[in-house]
Amino acid sequence: MFGKSKEIWLVAGLGNPGDKYAYNWHNCGFLALELMADKCGIRLDKTKHKGLFGKGTISGKEVMLVKPMTFMNNSGECIAEMARYYKIDPSHIIVIYDDIDIALGKIRVRAQGSAGTHNGMKSIIKLLGTEGFPRVRIGYGPVPEHLTLLDYVLMDIPKEQRPLVNESFIQAVDQTIKWIEEH
Repeated sequence: MFGKSKEIWLVAGLGNPGDKYAYNWHNCGFLALELMADKCGIRLDKTKHKGLFGKGTISGKEVMLVKPMTFMNNSGECIAEMARYYKIDPSHIIVIYDDIDIALGKIRVRAQGSAGTHNGMKSIIKLLGTEGFPRVRIGYGPVPEHLTLLDYVLMDIPKEQRPLVNESFIQAVDQTIKWIEEH
């Protein structure tokens, strides 16, 4: 386990780097984190630990927002490296990500849990060595019958669904901020 510092919060939004993936379903975590950065006045302008990140405060608490640049399936490399370097306790790491097992437009907040079928979360859990960190899951399920799971997660969010999806990003950001304020 890491040396513990309850002074810093690390909020990670999961996704894939590059314009090709910018508005894919699998980039819901990146998109929500960008919204959070704008809302909290935190610039994502530093690169280190295999991520793009920025530092700021929320309700007087030091916060780092990070987008792992390792591609989804290796997200744990960035998050574990940052947690070790800054001595962040896993209970102060919040991960925002897409979840196909939750209905479109819904979010779910949990203090801990398994990775389910999400490879990015599997990587994080493996490299942190624990499931004991909060997560904010953004739903976009179920997979349409005519698509494979891989095709669906990597397709762009349809324009007609973007207002509903953007509302779930707002809810995810609000719930993440509330979590930080209350813990």
